[in-house]
Amino acid sequence: MSDGPMYGPGVKRYIEESKKLLAQRQALLERAKKYKFDTIAVHGLYSPEVALDQNQGAIVEPVYFATSQAYRDSDELEAALAYLIPTWCYTRIANPTTYYLQDVLALLEGYKTGADTSCVVTASGMSAIALATDAFLVKQKSGPEKINFVSSVQLYGGTFQNFNVRKRQERGIEVRWVLNPDNLEEWKSRVDEDTRFLYMEAPSNPQQSFADIKALAGLAHSWEIPFIIDATCATPALMRPVAYGADVVIHSLTKSITAGGLAIGGALISRKPIVTKVKNDNPLFKESFAEYIQFLPYRDQGPSASPMNALFALNDIRTLRSRMDLVSQNCQKVAEFLSRHPRVYQVDYLGLSSFRFHKLAKRYMKLVDSDDGKGNEVNRYGHLMSFRVDGPAENARKAFDKFKIIFRATDLGRVKSVATIPAISTHQQQGEEARRLADIPPQLIRLCVGAEDPDDIIADLDQALKD
Repeated sequence: MSDGPMYGPGVKRYIEESKKLLAQRQALLERAKKYKFDTIAVHGLYSPEVALDQNQGAIVEPVYFATSQAYRDSDELEAALAYLIPTWCYTRIANPTTYYLQDVLALLEGYKTGADTSCVVTASGMSAIALATDAFLVKQKSGPEKINFVSSVQLYGGTFQNFNVRKRQERGIEVRWVLNPDNLEEWKSRVDEDTRFLYMEAPSNPQQSFADIKALAGLAHSWEIPFIIDATCATPALMRPVAYGADVVIHSLTKSITAGGLAIGGALISRKPIVTKVKNDNPLFKESFAEYIQFLPYRDQGPSASPMNALFALNDIRTLRSRMDLVSQNCQKVAEFLSRHPRVYQVDYLGLSSFRFHKLAKRYMKLVDSDDGKGNEVNRYGHLMSFRVDGPAENARKAFDKFKIIFRATDLGRVKSVATIPAISTHQQQGEEARRLADIPPQLIRLCVGAEDPDDIIADLDQALKD
């Protein structure tokens, strides 16, 4: 923020006035950083002072449906649109309600990590992924460039399509797939001087794959590139990758964070600063990547979140930690039942000690601010799992069609249990060969366990799996 000599005295006066507001916000931020996770989730930066000074004392953050902000005169308008003073100006760029949500998410993702963070909220998780990755895939030379990025192949189907079709096929950007994300040597073998970032989804949807997050961040930084991770299924309640060196964390707010099922949204949270060798004249690109995205690419491309969806997300976040504790325990019980079922030949769940990625996940996935009685946080593994029905694919479809409580839908992260068959739904478009590489057979049913009594979900699964 600069008040350079090209601006008149009226603009400079507004800049001086804004310094008081910025100081007040910084004081609120420093105060909030001292709170526990649950307190941050409930309040964010929406304090009694903010409520009384700005919103007629409303104790819940108001939803601002207005498309734009009015200004007192031309000087304030000029200062605002030059980003010289705090403003929201136009809902495509920002909005007071989405600002409240961004504050909460940045604080939760940075909680106990030792890092400062910034956040931009988007219309969907996919728009957050596109914004985060496209920013690093710009040309840096006048001549031809062999731009590439390295990603685990075990991704949500929409992410795979974005990488494989939108980036590789349409733009000629090379995607180097890692088949075994827990194998650091495989990651190393894919990286070279033209690599722009490493990308991982952990836990992955639907296979529950995992990686050594700290090691991947270290590998990325050794090449002066960022490590981007989609941690949707963990949420900040169970894992905050920034603590282990991640530069950018992606969430589909539609899922576990906004569990009520009433809103679609995404979030991009960045550490301050990020590591990157991509040259950009704007200092925010490195220093506060999420803010850079909001002020420039986000402004120009228009993936803004609905203020109403932001409010729904804010209300669901308030109980995030306790809710993730509950549904994780429910999912653990269901996974253990299915692991013993004669009609199921494999269960993919990080909480099972026999599962391939369990040891890795145990190092990283812990319920924040919990205590096992010995001063250690308790492991919790989320509420997404998959199981594979024995026999031909038709057996999985028959069981799926018999669910009486579990909803058949492509959604996940709900307080209601939801299941799908990824091979014919979320991952259908990527094709049989890509599904084979990502380990998504047609016998696999993805199940997200909700807040129901787990015994009822177990009974529903049991009756569905019977001949």
